[in-house]
Amino acid sequence: MKDVDGDSALDRATEDALALFTNQRRGARSHAGDRLPDEGAEAAGRSGAGRAEPRHAEPPHAGPAHSGQASFAYFPFDEIPVGGGVVDGGRAVGTARAAHATRGPSVPAPAPAPAYDDLPFTDIDVAQDGKDEKRARDMTADDAPHATRSSHATPWSTARAVAAAAAGALPAEDRALGDALGQVLAEPLVALTDLPSFDTSAMDGWAVSGPGPWKLPPPGAQDVLAGRPGARPLRDGRAVRIATGAPVPPGATAVLRSEHGEVTVQGELLASRHVSHGQDIRPRGGECRQGDELAPVGTLVTPALLGLAAAAGYDALAVVRRPRVDVLVLGDELLREGLPEGGLIRDALGPMLGPWLRALGAEPGEALYLGDEGGALREALAASTADVVVTTGGTASGPVDHVHPTLRGLGAELLVDGVAVRPGHPMLLARLGPGRHVVGLPGNPLAAVAGLLTLAEPLLRALTGRASGAVARAVLAEAVSGHPADTRLVPVEYDGVGRVRPLRFHGPAMLRGLAAGDGMAVVPAGGAGRAAEVTVLGLP
Repeated sequence: MKDVDGDSALDRATEDALALFTNQRRGARSHAGDRLPDEGAEAAGRSGAGRAEPRHAEPPHAGPAHSGQASFAYFPFDEIPVGGGVVDGGRAVGTARAAHATRGPSVPAPAPAPAYDDLPFTDIDVAQDGKDEKRARDMTADDAPHATRSSHATPWSTARAVAAAAAGALPAEDRALGDALGQVLAEPLVALTDLPSFDTSAMDGWAVSGPGPWKLPPPGAQDVLAGRPGARPLRDGRAVRIATGAPVPPGATAVLRSEHGEVTVQGELLASRHVSHGQDIRPRGGECRQGDELAPVGTLVTPALLGLAAAAGYDALAVVRRPRVDVLVLGDELLREGLPEGGLIRDALGPMLGPWLRALGAEPGEALYLGDEGGALREALAASTADVVVTTGGTASGPVDHVHPTLRGLGAELLVDGVAVRPGHPMLLARLGPGRHVVGLPGNPLAAVAGLLTLAEPLLRALTGRASGAVARAVLAEAVSGHPADTRLVPVEYDGVGRVRPLRFHGPAMLRGLAAGDGMAVVPAGGAGRAAEVTVLGLP
C-alpha cells in the first residue's frame, strides 16, 4: 500500500472525478425517471432476483463493505492522471478512505492496484434516450460474472466470417510489372522460358575443357563476357577468361574460379585445387523449364515475385483488380490541421485510413469530410461507385449518428449490426447493392482500428482474392483482463522471446499503445492468464 498522504491525494482526485460524472448522470436520470443504483439493488433484493441489474458507479463511501473488501471505483474514462500516476483503461482503484473505514484491525489491507487492467471492464456508449451525453455501463465485481453481451451484437469471430463471405474476388486486369505490386495473381505464373535459358558461368574465372593444365589463348584474345553471345567452342586442354553470367562456351566442362587458378610465364593455367565436372556452371533449365508453374492463382505479388516474373519473360501480369474504396469522415468536431482548440479535436482517422486500406490491397480515394450532415452522407453514399465505402463515426444511436437511418433510407441490407468486441462494438457491415458494401467504423480511433481488423480486412481480402493467411499465435507475457461477455482487442508488443506483452494506452480513443505495438491480441471473454496462448492480428 502507498502511505496515507499518497492515498489521500489519490482519494481526492478520484472522488472529484467521480462526483462530477455522477452529478451529471443524476441530472440526466432525473428526467428519465431512472432509479439510483442503491434503489435498484434494494428493489432487486426485495424481488428475490438472482442478481441486481448492472449498477452505475458511485463515489466510494464509508459504508459497510461487502465481505470485508474495500469499495472499488470504476472510471468511465480511458486514463485519469492521479497523484503523479495513471489509472489505466477503466481499471478499478480502491480508495484509502473507503478501505480504512471498512476494514477492522483483523482485516488485511487490500492489494495494490494491479499493474495492468486486471479488473472488470468498463465501457462507454451513447445513451439511447436521444440526449447528447455519454453513459457509462459500469460493472462491479458482483455484476461482472453475470454480464451479457448486447442482444443483437454479432460474436467477433462470426462477424469476421460474415465479412469474409460477403463478396468474391473482383475481375482480373492486366497490369504492368511496375504497377502490380500488392495485388494478387488472377492466373498462374507459368514460365515462358527455361531459367536460365542457357548454360551460364556462376563465377568470374576461366572456362576450361577437360583436365588441366590448360593452354590459354594469346594475349589480346577476346574474353567471354555477359551479354555477348557467340563464344568459340573450347577444345580439350584449352581455357578462356569468363565473367559471371556469361554464356559458357560449347565444349567447356567447368569454370575455374579466379582465386583458384594461376597463370605461368609459359601461358598455361594451373589449378590450385581439384576441378570437378560442371563446377560453377549454372545449367540451362536448372531453376525451371518452360511451362513450369512458378506461382498459383491467389499469390500475393511481392517484389521477389515481380523479379521472378521478369526473369521468366513477363512484361505484365493478370491480377485481381484492387477494390476501390471511398472514405467518408463524419463529425463536426474534427480539425484537419493545427492544434486542437475550442472543443475541436484533430482528425486521426483520415490520415490513417488511406495507407491502412492500401496495405490491405485496396485503392482508396481521398477522404471526404462530411461533418454531421445526414443529407450529405446520403448523397455521398448514393453517388459512390466504389466497391466499398468506409465511414467513420455516426454508427451509434445519438442525435447526430446518421449512418443507420441513412442506410435504411437507401434500402441497404445490414449484414453485421454491432459486434461483441471491445473497443469498437458499434461497427457495422452493410450491402448497398450488388458489389457495393459499406463498412461503418466507430469514431474513436482505436475502436475504428478494431473495425478495420474485424470487418474491413476480411472483406477486402475476399475482394482482392487473397488467401487467408496463417493465424499468428503467441503466448502472453502477463495476464490480460477480459470483458465479461465480449472479445477484447488489445495492442501488444513482442518481447523478443516469442511472447507478447499488453501495452498501456489502450482506451478506445487512444492510438499511443497501437503505434508502439506489433499487433492486436484477441482476448476472449473473461480474459486470459499469463502464459495463455492468444491469436495476434498483424498490423501494416
